[in-house]
Amino acid sequence: MSTDKLRDEIIATVRQFNRSGLSYGRTGNVSTRTTLGFLITPSGIAYEELQAEDLNEMDMAGNVIAGTLKPSTEWYMHRAIYQAREDVNAIVHVHSPYASGIACTRKSIPAFHYMISVFGGVSIPCAKYATFGTEELARNALAALADNMACLLANHGQITLGEDLNTAFRYAGEVEILAHQYCISLQAGGPVLLDDVEMELNSEKFKTYGK
Repeated sequence: MSTDKLRDEIIATVRQFNRSGLSYGRTGNVSTRTTLGFLITPSGIAYEELQAEDLNEMDMAGNVIAGTLKPSTEWYMHRAIYQAREDVNAIVHVHSPYASGIACTRKSIPAFHYMISVFGGVSIPCAKYATFGTEELARNALAALADNMACLLANHGQITLGEDLNTAFRYAGEVEILAHQYCISLQAGGPVLLDDVEMELNSEKFKTYGK
């Protein structure tokens, strides 16, 4: 896909943040892999005002190769994931209410629901806390993700990965729904967790689901 089309996809995605309830105002960020590195949203710009030309393209050395605005403070995290995960072509980071609330407890979302396995693991792990916009946070997120496609960021929010931007954004919505359901189950007396064998079975089934 051309860089111009990727820019349009990013703009269309971030403009859904407020409407979807996944992030508000200027919070969160989005990126997609390019042949030269990655496109990423700028820092501190209201997404309803964002234009395609406002996006930054960065190389894997951390240089801005296109764009005049300051890139998202979380560019370290996006770069680290692209460098480590060849299967990832898009990243969505949001501060959705329920996922962020659980992240503030610094706990993972366990295998209370079979849909947890859609992300490739037996839980949605929570990365260790680090100050936003730091290389330490990038390392912590990468460690928590491992082979998963989603994780929480302690006292912060959630991050999801995808083979394309549509998938990464859909995963962000699914994480938030699961976080909400998990909160409800805790209020109802606590969930009965599925064991690792069942979760592995579900992970295998999702590899061919809808294909």
